[in-house]
Amino acid sequence: MAVVLPNTVLTVYALPHPWERDANGVPVPPNPTLRPPARGSWPGAALEQPDGSWSIRLDPQAWPVEPGDTVTDTAGRSWTLTSSRNHAVPGCAAADYVQATATLNPPEVP
Repeated sequence: MAVVLPNTVLTVYALPHPWERDANGVPVPPNPTLRPPARGSWPGAALEQPDGSWSIRLDPQAWPVEPGDTVTDTAGRSWTLTSSRNHAVPGCAAADYVQATATLNPPEVP
């Protein structure tokens, strides 16, 4: 098992989930110009992958997070999550973490 150590402090801005639905039952995303309230700042890791995506490791206190939520760090970078998964390590709560993939905002242009 590989261990990814924290390399930054991450703050989560989680949208309300599930989204409200219109009269036809279609999910309606929240207003993109309004940032949701911050949900804590915790040690975490942000690592760029060879394909240009980012691997984000969050403290389990950040759960739940969903695709579309935003994460920022102390250096001013911002990511939009594309997937997330809560990892609980049986018998060792200190090793629990949230694994997410994300895109950098704005994306880097080669």
